[in-house]
Amino acid sequence: MPPSSRPLSPGTLLLSHLSLRQLTQTLEREVGMQAAGWLQEAGFAGGESLYDSYTQWLIDRFQVRQPSSLDVRHLGETLSAFFQEFGWGTLRVTPLTPAVIALDSANWWEADPNGGHGYPTCHLSSGVLAELLSRISETTLGIMEVECRSRGDQQCRFLAGSPETLQILYGRLGESTGYLSALGVPA
Repeated sequence: MPPSSRPLSPGTLLLSHLSLRQLTQTLEREVGMQAAGWLQEAGFAGGESLYDSYTQWLIDRFQVRQPSSLDVRHLGETLSAFFQEFGWGTLRVTPLTPAVIALDSANWWEADPNGGHGYPTCHLSSGVLAELLSRISETTLGIMEVECRSRGDQQCRFLAGSPETLQILYGRLGESTGYLSALGVPA
């Protein structure tokens, strides 16, 4: 079904990237870093609708009824095609360790390559991706953005893993260790 004739899942609407970027900028200006948590919560709330849309998209495109039945190779291919089709950008899924996968995008919608931020800014996406991947994997997953085009990186990179694994990683990052080194992955 062409994108223009495909209905959105109930509770889903189209909204301009510019509107969401302005919302993020306004929240950050008014409440500082507290905005990150609020945007992430909003992302969690939208994850179920996105999962429903992804599930229907998989049925329509590939006759796959259960996203959890995809292996990680096909998960990456289908997620990238899905997100690109709906204007989020391309996404590459790469296993880094048995417990952590990377989701990379050189054109992710939420990043502001002109923003000059000193930190990752894809907070809404972090929440959405955590909820979506948790539903797909049928287990609780967390997301940590470790590279972001908003701070001048070449890509946005989200790490997905169990909340416990990401907490350990976060602690190691506090010791001035790069995330790849903290994961035991050669750079």
